[in-house]
Amino acid sequence: MSKNKIEDIYNFLKISDTIATSGQPTQEQFQVIKGAGYEVIVNLALPESPNALKDEKQIVESKDMQYVHIPVVWKKPTLENVTEFFSVMEGNADKQVFVHCAANMRVSAFMYLYRRLHEGISDEDAKKDLQKIWIPNEIWQNFIEQVISIKK
Repeated sequence: MSKNKIEDIYNFLKISDTIATSGQPTQEQFQVIKGAGYEVIVNLALPESPNALKDEKQIVESKDMQYVHIPVVWKKPTLENVTEFFSVMEGNADKQVFVHCAANMRVSAFMYLYRRLHEGISDEDAKKDLQKIWIPNEIWQNFIEQVISIKK
């Protein structure tokens, strides 16, 4: 199977003209991401996550893209994690940003929150993209509700 289209990246989801998300890209797929015009890569996975690339920062930077790593523990996402994510997204609002984790589950939850709280998108619309990837488990649903109650 060909892996030279951006849509071939595991759990790829285009959110807008400037934001796309996915699970862990392969080393070769970062060239595809660059070719699609993305300038900033945000990684929410841990270094020990499945399929993590130990030299991802160097791979991304060698392609003249900015790399931001916000390691989010799967069973314990924090307010600090999501606040840092919001800051990175706001600081790069004028750029094309590609956000990934291991399976696009952490990312889809963070994007749901970002779109609701920072872009003013309705719960219904933001939830459609979230649920294309997964229905958050209890840990993540509680986290989402906590963030919304604090950040509103």
